[in-house]
Amino acid sequence: MKRITDGTFCTYGRILDLDVEGFTAVIQQRAAAAAGCVVYEPSIAKFEALPLFAILQKEIYGGLPIEFGHCSGFNSRLDALEYHRSSEIDIAATDLVLMLGRQQDINYAENTYDTSKVEMFFVPAGTAVELYATTLHYAPCGMDGKEFRCGVVLPRGTNEVLDFQLSGKGENRLLFARNKWLIAHEESGLEKDGACVGLQGENLHI
Repeated sequence: MKRITDGTFCTYGRILDLDVEGFTAVIQQRAAAAAGCVVYEPSIAKFEALPLFAILQKEIYGGLPIEFGHCSGFNSRLDALEYHRSSEIDIAATDLVLMLGRQQDINYAENTYDTSKVEMFFVPAGTAVELYATTLHYAPCGMDGKEFRCGVVLPRGTNEVLDFQLSGKGENRLLFARNKWLIAHEESGLEKDGACVGLQGENLHI
């Protein structure tokens, strides 16, 4: 496991110089996730009422409509990798670990990806990072079995249910939700939700 201050992190993203203290105070007031569960909510009104929201929208996304939600819970496995056509901002309210890969390493002929290429990065509480659009990622992992809490900022509408169908050929097979392309591991159970199973190798865990 590497730290996000390691030079290799620049392949996947960058550390942002943001004051996130107000956000971490608000998210810590939320009820804990159920044991063994991960919760994702794309848009939280209390987060979007914070001064940080306007800063993110103007300075990071250049005025685009955005959503400010969170991913929190208990996780220690890779299970899947996803990417967007946009950067994602992750704000660690607790210590957490991100498992990251590169979209460029996807075998689109077969829609597969070798999990041995994944790198793990420790993100300390109070840190905000930008994950570039080509960075493969999924739910963060907590440390020592503890609950993780992570703010997630994306263009508004990302991760909403699709209201259209595509051919299912090539990369279209990976489109799992709006602005969300996903490759799952066979151990994840996501196949029942329509996910493409294409992660090859170990379902990494910490």
